[in-house]
Amino acid sequence: MVLLRASQFAGTISVRGFHISPAAFSNVAISKFEKDKFLPYKKLEDNIKVVKDRLKRPLTLSEKILYGHLDQPKSQDIERGVSYLRLRPDRVAMQDATAQMAMLQFISSGLPQTAVPSTIHCDHLIEAQKGGAADLARAKDLNKEVYDFLSSSGNKYGVGFWKPGSGIIHQIILENYAFPGLLLIGTDSHTPNGGGLGGLCIGVGGADAVDVMADIPWELKCPKVIGVKLTGKLSGWTSAKDVILKVADILTVKGGTGAIVEYFGPGVNSISATGMGTICNMGAEIGATTSVFPFNDSMHKYLTATGRKAIADEAAKYKHVLTPDPGCHYDQIIEINLDTLVPHVNGPFTPDLASPIDKLGDNAKKNGWPLDVKVSLIGSCTNSSYEDMTRAASIAKQAIKKGLKAKSTFVITPGSEQIRATIERDGLSKIFEEFGGVVLANACGPCIGQWDRTDVKKGEKNTIVTSYNRNFTGRNDANPATHGFVTSPDIVTALAIAGKLDFDPRTDELTAADGSKFKLEAPSGDQLPSRGYDPGEDTFQAPSGSGTVVVDDKSQRLQLLAPFSKWDGKDIEEAVILIKVKGKCTTDHISAAGPWLKYRGHLENISNNLLLTAVNSMNGEMNKVQNVTNGEWGAVPATARDYKSKGVQWVVVGDENYGEGSSREHAALEPRHLGGRAIIVRSFARIHETNLKKQGMLPLTFADSSDYDKIDGSDKISIVGLKDFAPGKPLQAIIKKKNGKDVKIWLNHTFNEQQIDWFKSGSALNRMKEVFSSRK
Repeated sequence: MVLLRASQFAGTISVRGFHISPAAFSNVAISKFEKDKFLPYKKLEDNIKVVKDRLKRPLTLSEKILYGHLDQPKSQDIERGVSYLRLRPDRVAMQDATAQMAMLQFISSGLPQTAVPSTIHCDHLIEAQKGGAADLARAKDLNKEVYDFLSSSGNKYGVGFWKPGSGIIHQIILENYAFPGLLLIGTDSHTPNGGGLGGLCIGVGGADAVDVMADIPWELKCPKVIGVKLTGKLSGWTSAKDVILKVADILTVKGGTGAIVEYFGPGVNSISATGMGTICNMGAEIGATTSVFPFNDSMHKYLTATGRKAIADEAAKYKHVLTPDPGCHYDQIIEINLDTLVPHVNGPFTPDLASPIDKLGDNAKKNGWPLDVKVSLIGSCTNSSYEDMTRAASIAKQAIKKGLKAKSTFVITPGSEQIRATIERDGLSKIFEEFGGVVLANACGPCIGQWDRTDVKKGEKNTIVTSYNRNFTGRNDANPATHGFVTSPDIVTALAIAGKLDFDPRTDELTAADGSKFKLEAPSGDQLPSRGYDPGEDTFQAPSGSGTVVVDDKSQRLQLLAPFSKWDGKDIEEAVILIKVKGKCTTDHISAAGPWLKYRGHLENISNNLLLTAVNSMNGEMNKVQNVTNGEWGAVPATARDYKSKGVQWVVVGDENYGEGSSREHAALEPRHLGGRAIIVRSFARIHETNLKKQGMLPLTFADSSDYDKIDGSDKISIVGLKDFAPGKPLQAIIKKKNGKDVKIWLNHTFNEQQIDWFKSGSALNRMKEVFSSRK
């Protein structure tokens, strides 16, 4: 295989096998770190014209950005919800937990360098325990082997490396890399945060990232487009977070599946760029492919404030490319009036269970949710902007002035080193400390379960309120009895003062230290720091393109990958059911985070967490399944390993929206590694379904959703018709009952021809190697 790199020759630039005139690119660099890579606006404009001439209709903004990045715009089939688009993203971003497996896969591809700008961000492996500096030092010591691997592999293969302490991947992307019209893929489900700067930033598994880094067109099923029209203006206690909390209430956790959510309307202009980022970030909670806002003045101001005025000015020249066409068609339109929108608090246990702030107390009492707020947490990739911090501080200052502090434990997570340094310089950190708060490291921390929580015992019923994005059972502290609620930093801070859920800061009074009554004034804050941002410590390592990468064979943290076996050409016959899952099964249920993050680079070790918290329909219990070969009850991973050792094929049966949540591909790698063949469910979350395909698994859905109820955990399932496996052609399942009777049902799939090749080759990575080998 000959790797095509960008090179100047005879007045053209050879890029990925195509000859493109230099005029197709601007002379404005895409970031200060890649001064030889330029904004693609002219190319987007040209491709969009080709597509519009073919489709003969106006385009939405998301269509312009997607179709502008088509590999073959002149011939690509384009039908929303049907065709698969082959795309050329501008860049790749990986957080440290998923980057380990992505880099291990890239190394096994045998390629010398990444084909597109790529970065690694160290944010997931820092556990919140004592406070910022102490926790960071502890993480650097505990994770030295992993950090050294990511640093050295990034250095060798051309990937920029953001060191631990630099901040959360999505905040770093917003501050340094996102730009209007960008197409970025990131190995984290909250990658859509970049939509706040008008880019299409899409969460994927590591195998997708490897494709793009290896110069292979990235496939995405052509998404539908949901339009959200915003009218009115944000004011008072209502914030950008309330927009997405309301959208989640309307669409639910799966209402955005297979669609991009595109915001438009006059209300957009009352929201800051970072506020738009908040809204796009949490679009992951409704299953959306991504979310995006049109280019506007808020974006121009933020780009300028973060040292990218040249990008802002260039984007302004191409505003016609970076905004939707008049008369464009949305598959669904939701309208939200910001003038009448009230603060919301969503939860517990799911991010789409919404309570307007004035109804929260009544809902809590009616449902038996603990009223006392034990811990209040602000920050995370969703809400850690300067605006968020100044608004929260304005509320805390009011309490301090009245002689009060937070009644609950109060925790602050800066999103980046730049935010930490700026809020420290401007006195906000001091306000939070006077309020009783603890400032954590610039990392994900409790938002992803990296929290050494000691104030409650496991199993103790309690309430926490956060400005995070996700609140599944056990998500933040591994305690299934913790009732997690998500809301804005403003409401989190107000509830921290009151110490209880049944408090509406707009109407309810507090008691000052002197016994007098007072009401909190609505929060105020600055979208951008008047003195500019303080960058803080330089935490970026530019790649040299050389060096060595070493993985110790005895390591318990890292393990080189062995290829999965190819399809044997036969149907799957009488596979046992490892577990029939009842109810919600997120990627947290399939492959937990928290203490398991340390094994993200070691497939054998992390597979010991497979489906630990999924509920078995046979007994209503977690991590307890019956081994059909010996009748014994045991843990899910141990049972799967026993089946694998005996050559027994197995499948998983699941419910609706299986695999919602994180982009972690370990939830697909683990069942494949332990001998799984198929996952059969009522419906899938988008990223997880793709991840399963990439690893050579069969993600299948019941043609008749009620067929889920026909299956017992003791049944055996044959999947027939694989020799004629073809796009759009259902497969038949034969369910063998204990009494010997057979029940036949149909299973649907969304495989296209290329994805069927992945299955036959054993994985997408195997197929990549086959293709590269054939070119040599």
